[in-house]
Amino acid sequence: MDIIDKAIKEGRTTLSENESKQVLAAYGIPVTREIAVDHRDALVKAAKEIGFPLVLKGNAPEISHKTEMNLIRLDIRNEPEALAAFDELMKVLSETKGNVLVQEMVTGKRELVAGLTRDPQFGPCVMFGLGGIFTEILRDVSFRVAPLEKRDALEMMQDIKGHKILEDVRGMAPADLVQLSQILIQVGQIGMEHEAVKEIDINPLILTASGKSVAVDALIVLAPPQ
Repeated sequence: MDIIDKAIKEGRTTLSENESKQVLAAYGIPVTREIAVDHRDALVKAAKEIGFPLVLKGNAPEISHKTEMNLIRLDIRNEPEALAAFDELMKVLSETKGNVLVQEMVTGKRELVAGLTRDPQFGPCVMFGLGGIFTEILRDVSFRVAPLEKRDALEMMQDIKGHKILEDVRGMAPADLVQLSQILIQVGQIGMEHEAVKEIDINPLILTASGKSVAVDALIVLAPPQ
């Protein structure tokens, strides 16, 4: 895949959020609509195309923890707010070759995590669990060795302690388990087809009120060149 090959040639071990999502999208995984911009005119145009409310994020291969670096601006409602947020982010990004992602704001009270890790013994292993900022604290995740079939993906969902979050909760529709299964299968497929992919982290994978899942943030880590 061109994005992965280009990063390897440049000696990089991470893809930017935007690059990571392009890889996911190529495998049919639903991702946020977004446009990468590096000047104010492009921002105004992108904001009109995607529509408010927006999220603005710093986007660079060397940035993996945007929250800690204060590189996320949520719920931007109009053009003056967008321009102010853009200027702030570009100031922080001045030390990098980064740009700003203008992203649709996906809402949903349920946050999941999906991903992949390459185990030295078992090869690519797919991970699924409860996502968001508490992922590392709750550690409510399950794993399966890729490639996955639909029944493997469905079992993974039932394996987590918080699996009831996938049911109809407080008026929110149950998760579309067929769509979610397909996401997990395709995450495994990326690992099977690209030896260079060491890790995939989709967090959060937001479960919308309609029950569909969307990758809101993503990071792909590559193995260092041998």
